[in-house]
Amino acid sequence: MSEYADDRLRVFTLNCWGLKYVSKNRRERVEAITRVLADSDYDIIALQELWVFADYEHVREALSKRLPYSKFFYSGALGAGLVILSRFPILAATIHPYSLNGSPIDVLAGDWFVGKAAASVLIAHPILGQTQVFNTHLFAMGGDEGPDHFKAHRLVNAWEFAKLARQAAEVGRYVIAAGDFNSVPAAPPMAIIREHALLNDAWVDSHKHVRTPPTNAIPSPLDAIHMFGVTADSPLNSYSAGKPLENYARKYQGKRLDYVLYRGPSSPPASDRTPRLQCIDTKVMFTEDVPGTNYSYSDHFGLEATFEITLPGADVTDPDQTYIPAPADMHAIKSPLLDNPLVETAQTAESFVLPSVSNPNPIPRSTLSPESITATLHSLTARYRYAVARARYQLTIFVACIILLLVLIVTSPLLPSSWITPIYILLTVFLAWLATTMLYIGFVYGKWEVNALTNIIEELEIYRASLDDRQSGGAGAVAWRSSTR
Repeated sequence: MSEYADDRLRVFTLNCWGLKYVSKNRRERVEAITRVLADSDYDIIALQELWVFADYEHVREALSKRLPYSKFFYSGALGAGLVILSRFPILAATIHPYSLNGSPIDVLAGDWFVGKAAASVLIAHPILGQTQVFNTHLFAMGGDEGPDHFKAHRLVNAWEFAKLARQAAEVGRYVIAAGDFNSVPAAPPMAIIREHALLNDAWVDSHKHVRTPPTNAIPSPLDAIHMFGVTADSPLNSYSAGKPLENYARKYQGKRLDYVLYRGPSSPPASDRTPRLQCIDTKVMFTEDVPGTNYSYSDHFGLEATFEITLPGADVTDPDQTYIPAPADMHAIKSPLLDNPLVETAQTAESFVLPSVSNPNPIPRSTLSPESITATLHSLTARYRYAVARARYQLTIFVACIILLLVLIVTSPLLPSSWITPIYILLTVFLAWLATTMLYIGFVYGKWEVNALTNIIEELEIYRASLDDRQSGGAGAVAWRSSTR
């Protein structure tokens, strides 16, 4: 098959762990990753944690012959770290910062400062037409086994991401979503994404024969990669070997946190003549050490997915035999200058015409399960209570600092000797800093988090009420309206 066969699509995703001054062996690893990708035949590459723009420029230049179109995304104070490279023309690009990304006081984690987000490009595929490619990195802290309120921010990320992917499909676009979702397959965030956005998991679709090991059997690290698609916390990764692991990671010799998800356009506007996108193979990549070294390419492994574009009884390369809900064709646009008799010459401009068809049925038949909604609301409500209590505690510290500052000001003229003055000055500076920080965190960020959680909780309650209404013929909506009075 030709290297550039359009009825096949190869996608790759990798968390590069490329934070300046923090990530070990960053320059050497980025160089090694670039060399491998430059020799690959991927059509779309999604990279996470590629924060240094010079690293992006190096990757872009090395891959420009195969992947001439690329986008580096900006978000937060330190950048999103998200990059998408494509063989196909990029028609549009956007980034959606998640409304909750941890706390600004949690400096070491850094999620709030980098502005975790869902980045996407709209590409013009020669067969599929408009295809929206998402790249994301969800909130990291909390894991999958911690308290409910630790999971809330990642659930908010998942809900917002699922809405974006679903909206893209509802206007007739194909959707490909890749990235580090920081969640194992059975975790609530992945359930939200699968159920609400109706996204298929490329690994699951191409590994239907894989079964869970017996209760007491622990696979080898290499078998775990092949069987379960482990991409993080593997003993074979030099950066995670020997680190304390959660029960899940110990059982499966790591975690599958990196995904390639996909779906076709919603129906309608899709029809039975709309080509199907099907994953035929996935493979975990970059599992070995960088040649000549004793360290891995990243603290995550990469994931590649190969898709096939088919339509039984039709040639998908023949536009007369298929129906593409959102085509992306080049059309000649007549210049207005041609209608002006005073102008002797004018040039015809070419541009992409991006028609999209509105979906007349905004709520698909498949919906979030009641279990997913209940579990999500439970975590979000727990986080809401935690956020309110924490903000109240921080504001209490602020008031205490103000009182102590007033005491220091009043008692400063009564200092017994000059040697204590520097201590008073240092204590005053510290209390002023602490008071300012607690006011900012407790009031500004505290209100921010509570308001964001309130929005998501109410969205999910309305969504649940609409499902109840559809199932009971209106009783659900009446009950919800009564409960909110």
